[in-house]
Amino acid sequence: MAKILIVDDEVGIRELLFEILRDEGHDVILAENAAAARGARNEARPDLVLLDIWMPDTDGITLLKEWSANGQLTMPVVMMSGHGTIDTAVEATRIGAIDYLEKPIGLQKLLAAVKRGLQRPSAPGTPSPLTLAAFTRSVPLRELQRLVQQVASNSRVLLLRVGSGSLAELAAHSFQAKGAPWLDLSAVSPPLDVNQLQACHGGVLFVSELSRLSRTQQKNLAFALERLDRYDLRLVVATDHAMDALAREGWDESLVARLFEVSLAPPSIADIRDDLPELAAQLLLHLVEAGEVPRRQFSTAALNTLRAQAWNGGYTELRAAVKSLALGTLEEEICLADVRRLLMPTTEGSAGVSLDQPLREAREAFERLYFEHHLRLEGSNMTRLAEKSGLERTHLYRKLKQLGLQTSRKNEEH
Repeated sequence: MAKILIVDDEVGIRELLFEILRDEGHDVILAENAAAARGARNEARPDLVLLDIWMPDTDGITLLKEWSANGQLTMPVVMMSGHGTIDTAVEATRIGAIDYLEKPIGLQKLLAAVKRGLQRPSAPGTPSPLTLAAFTRSVPLRELQRLVQQVASNSRVLLLRVGSGSLAELAAHSFQAKGAPWLDLSAVSPPLDVNQLQACHGGVLFVSELSRLSRTQQKNLAFALERLDRYDLRLVVATDHAMDALAREGWDESLVARLFEVSLAPPSIADIRDDLPELAAQLLLHLVEAGEVPRRQFSTAALNTLRAQAWNGGYTELRAAVKSLALGTLEEEICLADVRRLLMPTTEGSAGVSLDQPLREAREAFERLYFEHHLRLEGSNMTRLAEKSGLERTHLYRKLKQLGLQTSRKNEEH
């Protein structure tokens, strides 16, 4: 039979539901609060969840939002409450719950709801991108989520003033409706046309750094900006440049002025260093749920080491590192040694750079170590490697070929 998780802070209700569903032949797991529910959901992978709304640590609606935001709402969830309202039931359904039971729960209503839930097919496809809503314990990220939602309800355009360690992509996905299309304009080199905008109808257009756009891409941005209303689009752009700096680089001043009308200054990874273990753990969980990596978890020492890193490449760099770590170990737990091998390879492999050899050979050996490290870190994504190394892509390909490092042009874009 099915595996069912019951989440309720009242021991009497947990035991009653346990007895009923066990007698029906189901495998029943109990959780007394949201913290226990998170662990039970990740460990047991239940076929259905009965989730109480009113709990002391985190309420059921918030936990449902969290599961939805980080791609974990892959099982049917039936909400339970003795103090519910129509609005609460509607909100739960909107988030992804399949049913709503009022306490005291009648036997027939319970069994009917469980039967309906178990007859539903599993959620298909890849989970939605990770958003700020997944980080319920981080005060700065919760605050940023509220700000992004406030802007989204009043403007189609948001500019993020960022520097090193940017969380721009994470914030931009939080500007995006669940399941809506996503288009990175910095990955579109030819002139943009209306068919591409139509295909992205209702979605989000994103630019991770304005100053890196070519002249054609700047024109694409202006073209899209004029058509946001027509195609129900939202635009999120990020930059560490001021308005006058972009104007000095040749940007159209009226375009820059429109982009800077509504802006936020989100925290960087350095600003939320204490929350970085949660960020890394949620990234890993999302990758597991998406089927991109095997089931893995971080050791405490590994998370502490990740927290100590600078992450100048921001959210994109951290996500690539987490994915590489998950794919780079055969054990279920990612340990400290795994993190050190990935993030500090020059420490372990520095013997290959002899200071007694001629300068040219020593420089070549160092460059090989450097590019091997960043190829692993960026998952061989040549666009990000070019940005990190400061090399134009043609020069970068030539350099990698000289060093005998193999790559593929299919990894040029993500």
